[in-house]
Amino acid sequence: MSDVHNQHPQPAPGPNSPEPSARTLSPRLALGGLGIVLAVLVVLAVVGITERLHQRTVLAEHTREQAAPSISVAMPKAGAPVNSFVLPGNVTAYTDSPIYARTSGYLTRWTFDIGAKVKKGALLAEISAPEVDQQLAQAQADLATAEANATQARMQAERYTGLVHSNAVSHQDTDTYINQATATAAAVRSQQANVARLKQVQSYEKIYAPFDGVVTARTVDTGQLIDSGAAKELFHLQAIQTLRVYASLPQTYAPTVKPGSTVDLTFAEHPGRIFQGKLVRSADAIDPASRTLLVEIDVDNKGGELLPGSLAEVHFKTPNATPVMVIPSAALIFRKQGMMVGTVVNGNQAHLAPVVIGEDDGATVQIVSGLAITDQVIQDPPDSLIEGETVFVAQAGKQPAQEK
Repeated sequence: MSDVHNQHPQPAPGPNSPEPSARTLSPRLALGGLGIVLAVLVVLAVVGITERLHQRTVLAEHTREQAAPSISVAMPKAGAPVNSFVLPGNVTAYTDSPIYARTSGYLTRWTFDIGAKVKKGALLAEISAPEVDQQLAQAQADLATAEANATQARMQAERYTGLVHSNAVSHQDTDTYINQATATAAAVRSQQANVARLKQVQSYEKIYAPFDGVVTARTVDTGQLIDSGAAKELFHLQAIQTLRVYASLPQTYAPTVKPGSTVDLTFAEHPGRIFQGKLVRSADAIDPASRTLLVEIDVDNKGGELLPGSLAEVHFKTPNATPVMVIPSAALIFRKQGMMVGTVVNGNQAHLAPVVIGEDDGATVQIVSGLAITDQVIQDPPDSLIEGETVFVAQAGKQPAQEK
């Protein structure tokens, strides 16, 4: 009972008394809190994306820097002005002809081997072609038959022509025999042409030299089966009394060459000797692939000292002295567009400059046109160098020695 008396009764809740549970947040406060959370998330996302983009940009820039080839550069040296230049020339025979067979058969013999000097009309080889011989014999027999028929028809036509005036024969029979005589005469001419053709074919059994020259190749031997046509070459003949030398002249010098001028030629197999040739003609057109003018120089070779197929050094003279730049030979770039030199522009960009070269001593080469004294020439350029490529200039290379 004491416990009952010690307990105090709790007052009943009034209308203004607070609820025993927590109050519910208002919608405005909830939306505000959600907006703050979203703003924080957006800021974090933007910061993360910006950081990743920056890292990507830095990585790409670093990759480009690492991918750029490291090069060294040097400025060209001014060389002494030149009034002549040397170009390679291809030496060819004045007349160069492969010899083929015009009739089929077996080679019975050949008379000249390589290196033999032959005159025009000399017998080179003989071919046995019995089929052609038999065809000619048959054609001659057919011709004899046609001639006999033509003679008989002509006599008959003349006889009827004489009798028709006395009305001994009819005009119709006379016309028939006259037409028959005309047809047999045409048959004779046809057989004559056939015989002439076969005689010409039979003459091809003997192969003759078409001009004075040297036999430079023999590809057949006795007993071989020969087919007519250009399928297999029998001999190769070259006329070497006069040689043609072809050289490709840079476009810069194209106006300076004149037909009839004398040109000096030197050959590696004849050190210290100078041969003189005559510039006889040019192509009168610039080759768009190489920007050069093809010229022909004829040189007398009656002594047989020079050989077709060799390489000559052609010494051309210029009317005015031309200033040149000197660079290392290793700086040259060979492309299908022609000779080029790599230079650096805008601090780190590669530029391929087309150039015209002069004398080349192996270590250095003269540049006649295409370079300026202030150009930064790439030393030992990589083969993969392209126009506009970013490069890294590691150091300045040694400049070539002054040309004297």
